[in-house]
Amino acid sequence: MMNKIRPVILFAAVVLSGLLAYGLWTLPKPQNADYEGFSSARVVEDIKVISQKPHSVAHPAERAEVREYLIERLESMGADTVMQFRYDSIVGPQNKHVEYTFDAVNLLAEFSPASETVSGTDLMLVAHYDSRYSQPMPRDTVWSYGAADDGYGIGVILETVSLALKNRTEWKQGIKVLFTDAEEPGMKGMKAIWENNREVFDNVGLVLNVEARGTWGPALLFEACPGNAKVQELYAYTAEYPFTYSLTTVVYKFLPMFTDFTIVKDELPGLNFSNIADVNHYHTDLDNFSNISEKTIQHYGEQILPLTMEYLTGEEYGDKDYLRADSDKVNFTIPLLGLFSFSKTGYLILCVVIFIIFLLAFALEGIRGRIKAARVFGFSLKVLGGAVLGLLAGEGFAYACAAAAGAKFNLFGTVQGVPFDNKAMILFMVLMFAASLLLYLNGRSKAARSVSGSMRASAVTNAVTGNALSVLYGTLALQFALSAVLLGVIGENMMFFITFAFALAGVILWRITSLRIWLLAAIVLILLHAFSFLFALAMALTIGALGAVAMIAVIDMMVIIPLADLYLMPSRRK
Repeated sequence: MMNKIRPVILFAAVVLSGLLAYGLWTLPKPQNADYEGFSSARVVEDIKVISQKPHSVAHPAERAEVREYLIERLESMGADTVMQFRYDSIVGPQNKHVEYTFDAVNLLAEFSPASETVSGTDLMLVAHYDSRYSQPMPRDTVWSYGAADDGYGIGVILETVSLALKNRTEWKQGIKVLFTDAEEPGMKGMKAIWENNREVFDNVGLVLNVEARGTWGPALLFEACPGNAKVQELYAYTAEYPFTYSLTTVVYKFLPMFTDFTIVKDELPGLNFSNIADVNHYHTDLDNFSNISEKTIQHYGEQILPLTMEYLTGEEYGDKDYLRADSDKVNFTIPLLGLFSFSKTGYLILCVVIFIIFLLAFALEGIRGRIKAARVFGFSLKVLGGAVLGLLAGEGFAYACAAAAGAKFNLFGTVQGVPFDNKAMILFMVLMFAASLLLYLNGRSKAARSVSGSMRASAVTNAVTGNALSVLYGTLALQFALSAVLLGVIGENMMFFITFAFALAGVILWRITSLRIWLLAAIVLILLHAFSFLFALAMALTIGALGAVAMIAVIDMMVIIPLADLYLMPSRRK
C-alpha cells in the first residue's frame, strides 16, 4: 500500500513547496486606505500624482511639478523644515541619449522628536524623485514615468513617516527624509550633497535607501553597508516578512550597478531595498501607474516601517556609532522557515562541521560497500559536465530569445526587450529538468540491467539503490568542492551549501532511523530554497544570465532526483 501512496505524497510535497515558496512573493496582502498600519492603497495615491508624466532631467518643468508636490506633502505632514539644495549646470552622461547640462535640486525634510529635551541621532530615509532620463530599446527610445523607479521609494517613505508621526511622543531619534534629484544619470544629486553639504549627514546613525527595479516582485534587502553585523541584527529583529540574501551584497560589489546608497555606504550604517521582477518595465515607458503592484508596495512597508519604529524609539540608537561594526553577517531567507542569520565566524564553523560530517558519511558508506569512490567521483564529473552544458545551453537559449524579440543580448548581463522572458526561463528550466531526469533514468536502467540475471529478488533494488546513492554522493561531492571554493574566495557559499546541508542531513537521518520521511523532508527544504533563490536570481539577472541560473539548477536537480528515487524505492516484502 505504501509503495502506491509514496508517489502521491511526493507530488503533493513538490506542489506544496512551490506554493509556499511563491507565497513569499504574494504575501503580505495589500491593505486598504482605512487600515491603521502600513497601507499600500495610500501609497498608491502618491504614486498616481508622481507618475503622471515623465520627470527626468530632460523634463525640468515636469520634475519641478513633482518636487513642488513633495514639498507640499512634507510640509503638510508637519516637517520642522523642508530645505532645497540646488546644484547648477551638472553635466549629464556623454552619450547619444543625454548630451546636455541640467540643474539638480535635492529635498531635505527634518522631523524631530516631540520632546525638546531629547537629542538623539537621525534616521535618514532616501529615495530619488527623478525618473529614468532615456532608455534605448530594440526599436525606439522611451522615457520612464517613474511609477516604480522610484515612485515606490517616495511613496513608501511618505507612508512610513506619516505612520511614525502618530507615535512622535515616543521618539528618541529624529527623521531626515532625503529625496534626491538626478539619480538616474549617475547619482548626481547624492554626489553633490555628499560633496558640498556633508553637514547634512553629521548626526545620521542609519540610512535606509528605497529603490525599485521593475514593477513587481518581492522587496529584497539586497545590499548592506560594510561592517553590517549590527544593522543586519536590527533587520532580523524587526522586519515582517523578511527577504534577504547576504550573498547579494557580495555579488553587487562586482556588478556595474549603483544607487544613491553607493555614495554613502562606506561611511554610514545602512540598508538598501529594491524589488527585482518585471525588468522589462524597468527604465521604460512600461514603468507607469497601470503596472504598479500593491503587493510589492506592501512588502516594502512591512519591512521598512518596523525598522523605522525600532530605530526611532530605541534609546541605544542615540549613539550614532551604535550600529557600526567590524564584521558582516551571513544571512539567507528560506520560505516557511524564515530568516537565518550567522556571524562570519559562526557560519564558517557551521560549514566546517557540515563538511566534516559529509566526509565521515562518505567514508562510512564506502566502508560498508554501498558506494565506490571511483564511481562517485565519476558521477561528480558527469554532473559538472551537465552543469556546464546547462550553462552553455542557457546562454544559447537566451541569445535565441533576444534575437527573436529584436533585443540586444548581453552575455551574463541584463537583457531587456524580451516580453516573454519569464515564460521562456520557466520553459527552459522544465526542459533542463526533463533532460536531467532522462539521463538519471538511463543510468538507473543500466544499473538494473547489470543484475537482471540474478536469482535474488533484491538484486535489482540493491543495484538501483547503489546507483541513486552514487549519483547523490557524486553531486554532494561536487557541491562540497564548490562550497569550499566559494567560501574561501568570497566568504559566501549558500547557493550550494544549503542544498548540500539539507540533502546530507536527510540521508544521514534516513540511515540512522530507516524512516524515508527524512528524504522527503530534505526534498521539500531543498525545493523551498531553490524555488525562492533561483527565482530571485533569475529575476535580478534577467534572461541574459539564464545559463548561470541553469547551471545551479542542474546541480540542485541532481540532488533532488536521486533523493526522490530513494524515497520511492519499493519496500521489500517480508
